[in-house]
Amino acid sequence: MRQRDERGSALVEFSWLAIILLVPLIWVVLSVFEVQRGAFATSAAARAAGRAYALAPDDATGERQARAVVEQVLADQGTRGQRARVEISCEAPGGNCHVGTAVITVRVDSGVDLPFFPAILGRGAATFSLDASHTVPIGQYVESAPAP
Repeated sequence: MRQRDERGSALVEFSWLAIILLVPLIWVVLSVFEVQRGAFATSAAARAAGRAYALAPDDATGERQARAVVEQVLADQGTRGQRARVEISCEAPGGNCHVGTAVITVRVDSGVDLPFFPAILGRGAATFSLDASHTVPIGQYVESAPAP
């Protein structure tokens, strides 16, 4: 019985194992980085939107500024295509969010698409939802404009 020469087979086996194990591992690592970047961007957007709303002269201007700031912060963080929904709520005496002891809460809901997700598995299946909220109290001793 003649023995088979197996020189070089370890290299072939290692190559196949590397492809089978490393490619998914690299995809998972890239996906985690993308989700983390989106989470940082969403958190920064909520904080900046709350600040913009609180510094605005009135509620209507504050809402416009908050929405514009969210888009700008997401673009600045490198997530230009990231979609976001902004909700602003206010606990204030008299309904004016810019007076006395008002508390403004801004919530930003967004999502990131996972990179290199196979299109055959469906477009919506590769989205990771993110949300962040930020609360801004208007100081009790801050001078405020009279209520309209």
